[in-house]
Amino acid sequence: MYNRPQYEEPTGREQEILRLRKAIIKWYKQNGRAFPWRNASDPFKLLVAEVMLRRTKADQVRPVYDRFTNLYPDAKALNTATDDDIEAILRPLGLRWRVGPFCEMVREIGQKYGFKLPETREGLKKLPGVGDYVAGAVLSIGFGKKEWIVDNNIVRLFKRYFGIKTSKEGRRDKEIIEMAKLYAETKDPRSANLAILDFTALVCTARNPKHDECPIRDHCDAMNSAL
Repeated sequence: MYNRPQYEEPTGREQEILRLRKAIIKWYKQNGRAFPWRNASDPFKLLVAEVMLRRTKADQVRPVYDRFTNLYPDAKALNTATDDDIEAILRPLGLRWRVGPFCEMVREIGQKYGFKLPETREGLKKLPGVGDYVAGAVLSIGFGKKEWIVDNNIVRLFKRYFGIKTSKEGRRDKEIIEMAKLYAETKDPRSANLAILDFTALVCTARNPKHDECPIRDHCDAMNSAL
């Protein structure tokens, strides 16, 4: 979480991020996507969904997620499942490599945390297969904490909007992470992070971005540079 002293005035970059966030959240309220894991009362279900969503489209995940959570509604129930049980349910998604780390993660949640998820980034990252993105998503969307997320789509948005360059692994760049932290520093980090995920998936896409639908195009460096 980013904590700026209250007496400091927002910098130019901070003001731009505030403008960006406000516009994207307004867009999200009218155009956001609805998935069952987003409104789950148990953050564990969001963690399950994030594991399933790796390299997989959300529409493919939905029926598998529904079946999975009907059979195993929480971490304690899932602890009774065998690796073969889990593999059978995840099979339609492919990528069988997910099964081993997923089972290890569930066992650790039970053994070390009493079937309750850790509520810190470092705690979540100690679980097998959980990195910064998944930890940030669970904390901000599941627990409502002011935690940042960065994926390749968010890197692309920041690069275009601010006209910055990144390394090949832009998700790890300090400048990108600092901007994501500023972006998440809001009273409603859940909506803010869901908004940027949906906006980058539906409007600011890798190919053929929808400029006509973009609410931030007037302030986007990529758009202004193309004029």
